[in-house]
Amino acid sequence: MRAPRRSGFVLLEAIVALAIITIAGVAAAIAVRQGAESVTRVTATEAEVRRASAFLDAVALWPRADLDRHLGDRAEGPWQMRVDRPLPTLYLVSLSDSGRQLLRTAIYRPDTAQ
Repeated sequence: MRAPRRSGFVLLEAIVALAIITIAGVAAAIAVRQGAESVTRVTATEAEVRRASAFLDAVALWPRADLDRHLGDRAEGPWQMRVDRPLPTLYLVSLSDSGRQLLRTAIYRPDTAQ
């Protein structure tokens, strides 16, 4: 009895193993790259929201007269600001960027005319 020739199968198994390792390595590299891009996007978005928050903090200090002057939509720096007054003492202020709302807050100002 002759022993079966395994040298061809060993080479084929080695090639298949290398192909599997290569595919796994490429998939891992792609996952790492996508993760790094996601971190970069999140960092940029966080910085933008921080700047918008600082601006909204300043708007929250505006007196009633300034809020009334800014009613409606208007460009404020890189953002689109909207000020609404649903009640005589309540203002709703929102900041948007490219149609995407970044921040929104409600500001109470008592009516001092009474």
